[in-house]
Amino acid sequence: MEQIKTAIGDAVLTFMWMFCAATIAPITGVIAEHFKIQSVPVVLGITVLIIAALILIFEPISAAMGNASFNAVNNAAFYAAGVGGDTLFTMAIRFPAQAVGAVGGVLAIKEVMPPQYKSLLGGPSLKVDLHVGAMAEGILTFIITFAVLWIIIKGPSNAILRNLMIALATVAMIFSGGAYTGPSMNPINAYGWAYIDNRHNTWEQFYVYWIPSFIGAILAAWTFRFIFLRTSTKMKKA
Repeated sequence: MEQIKTAIGDAVLTFMWMFCAATIAPITGVIAEHFKIQSVPVVLGITVLIIAALILIFEPISAAMGNASFNAVNNAAFYAAGVGGDTLFTMAIRFPAQAVGAVGGVLAIKEVMPPQYKSLLGGPSLKVDLHVGAMAEGILTFIITFAVLWIIIKGPSNAILRNLMIALATVAMIFSGGAYTGPSMNPINAYGWAYIDNRHNTWEQFYVYWIPSFIGAILAAWTFRFIFLRTSTKMKKA
């Protein structure tokens, strides 16, 4: 029963995240247009602040829902690092729930987004060949996962600073991978948008957005565990 509650929490939180995250680009555009900002670094800085604010808002909501999650690779990474509360069984229940929530969130935002901003809606899309895209998605997911693990486990205790660091790392990866895969760095995010376009069951989705993301996240978790957590374990034993 507890696993079912967690899965429902994941579905609801993912719905909310997909809905809110889709507004980041339009909100950034409105702010930049209002203040006549043309500097790319400043625009990226606005995006960082918006993402940090969203994460700060979603943290207590996630906690209230029993540590619900909207990111499948984070669940897998924390499990692989040995610091999460998940098992293979719980993840097998949570991932489909997250996928359902993602589809619902995309459908909802497409319904309510004003027409003038609908062109800014959309998920990750492959802009290179399959192999290059898969490699890019895997590397980007490795980097962002390693960064998130370090920030959450070894980073600052101040929530605002911690979320700013996560947002900065996220925007850096999005900016770096924009010319390759979008990027997604979370297969649930890619799935939600792909489902709407009837591309969710294509080989491209699995080969570029699912397989490399999980491989990158798990390798990042193992690397983090080897570098940081192994030392902690030895010190405890001593």
